Amino acid sequence: MTDDRHATDPAPAAKPAAGRSARRPDRAVIAGVGVLAAGSLLLPAGVANAEPEPTKEEVEDRIEELTEEASTLVQEYNQAEEDLEAAEEKVADLDDEIGDEEERYDELRAEVAGFAGAAYRSTDVGATSTVLTVEDPEDLLDQSADLAYLSENQRAKLDDFTGSSERLIGLKDEAEDGRDEAQDRADELAEQQEEIEDALAEQEELLADFEGENPTAGEADGSGGSSYSGSASGNARTALDFAYSKIGTPYLWGGTGPNGYDCSGLMQAAWGSAGVSLPRTTYDQFNLPNKVSRADLQPGDIMFFFDDLGHNGMYAGNGQMVHAPSSGKTVSVVNLADYWDSQFVGAVRP
Repeated sequence: MTDDRHATDPAPAAKPAAGRSARRPDRAVIAGVGVLAAGSLLLPAGVANAEPEPTKEEVEDRIEELTEEASTLVQEYNQAEEDLEAAEEKVADLDDEIGDEEERYDELRAEVAGFAGAAYRSTDVGATSTVLTVEDPEDLLDQSADLAYLSENQRAKLDDFTGSSERLIGLKDEAEDGRDEAQDRADELAEQQEEIEDALAEQEELLADFEGENPTAGEADGSGGSSYSGSASGNARTALDFAYSKIGTPYLWGGTGPNGYDCSGLMQAAWGSAGVSLPRTTYDQFNLPNKVSRADLQPGDIMFFFDDLGHNGMYAGNGQMVHAPSSGKTVSVVNLADYWDSQFVGAVRP
């Protein structure tokens, strides 16, 4: 390796003593510049290349994106919970069917045991005596083919014994697989929900440093409990009375009340108080008949937002909506013009 100093300094013999001392300040300056350069390289990346602070508009845009993502995710979670509930019901139904199969299994086992006993008593001891100890049902079929001395009726019953056992195992596997898949999906979505909620909370902390309100919240009334005083009547008024009574109740992921609600859970509970049964998710609620345009909205109509129908709320009249917004917030009344009108995709009248 070569020494860079030899490449830049004159040969020592050509330097008078005074010249050497005169060059020292230059060396000091060069050394100082080198230290400064090295120091800049050693600065933490966040200091040397500090990213500019986000603007209020950027934070608001990010909150809007995360709000939409969170709304979509909660509906996917609700659907997964619906699927899990259906899978558990199927398990229960199959348990009943399996119970019937077990009775049939026991009956056939007793008959096969009778075959073995008869063979033993007739001193024709053979493979028949082993059928009660076989673990794999397919082995029974193989063995039954070798038991030529059994009558056709006895062989048919032995085959039934094998088929019953196989069917019993199949029913159990089917039930467990369906339930496990539904549970895994719900767990996966719950993990994603935590990540999005953490990101949303971080952005809302940033927004708190600016003046103004969160555009996705825009609470007109966040107090605990309230009374509806608009023009709705009949079932619509009953539903609005219920929703207003829940103002201040926490938003709850997957919540259907009474201590917390998500958006579709609140709609289901509010209209349920009026005796009207609604499905669980925003997707299914949007598929109800009686579609309504924005211009024809009446108090009590359910409004839907975002292209993927991730959020909904109940029109309250006068350009306002009561809804369960998102995690960290409470059931509240919002002015649609603040943000939600720009995300409106449709409405239904239950």
